[in-house]
Amino acid sequence: MLSVTLSAILARGAGAKNKTFQPLLEEYTTRLSRYAATETHLSDTEPAFFEWLDKQSARTPVYLVLMDSRGKQLSSEEIAETIGHVRDAGTQRIVFAIGPADGWSATARSRASLMLSFGRITLPHQLARVVVAEQVYRAFTILAGHPYHSGH
Repeated sequence: MLSVTLSAILARGAGAKNKTFQPLLEEYTTRLSRYAATETHLSDTEPAFFEWLDKQSARTPVYLVLMDSRGKQLSSEEIAETIGHVRDAGTQRIVFAIGPADGWSATARSRASLMLSFGRITLPHQLARVVVAEQVYRAFTILAGHPYHSGH
């Protein structure tokens, strides 16, 4: 079974305590947990994120998706297709990570399995976490043939 981690780098005091978006994040992670083992993770810095990531053990390498404005822009169906290929290839864990406010370093980008962008807009980290969670949930419903996506 594929495990999904929704991660973000939030500098101390950068809204980590903001409860406005937390109920939506919890709603989508709960929905997502019907399809995959799901967790959220927060780091204070990019090095702390990679230290955490390097400690994650699995039979297969982690498939790392970095959210980055320089990444590929995929439709919901294409995100679902990508997740389906990763899952079907036997990958145990996929991590979607929202980077630091000034963007991912070149070293971080070189470690990514995929760099994904939701366009040229800028979102606050807390809202971006909800958008990522909803799109990952949507991808799993597409793969399952669930009607959530139909008509959109």
